[in-house]
Amino acid sequence: MAKYQSRTVALNKPFRLGSGESKKFGVYVRNKSTGNVNKVTFGQRGAKIKRDNPARRKSFMARMGAVLDDVKGQKTLSPAYWAVKSWRKGFKI
Repeated sequence: MAKYQSRTVALNKPFRLGSGESKKFGVYVRNKSTGNVNKVTFGQRGAKIKRDNPARRKSFMARMGAVLDDVKGQKTLSPAYWAVKSWRKGFKI
């Protein structure tokens, strides 16, 4: 647990955002270099994940693998990291 804008939040546990947000999911992550807690948002609002379809999962991972390789610094601060992690089988949101 950590403090984010004077609220106690769970770190590294993705959650679904409300309808007023621009993205679909969010996660609170501690920035290792500053020690602050950041909110990372990811996922297209209105798009269906369909990660249970093996062909779709394979295609998504092929597209996003290169994007994740380009991330510099702490990977957990990147929306690409959480998007790829959420497409893995058995991931709960």
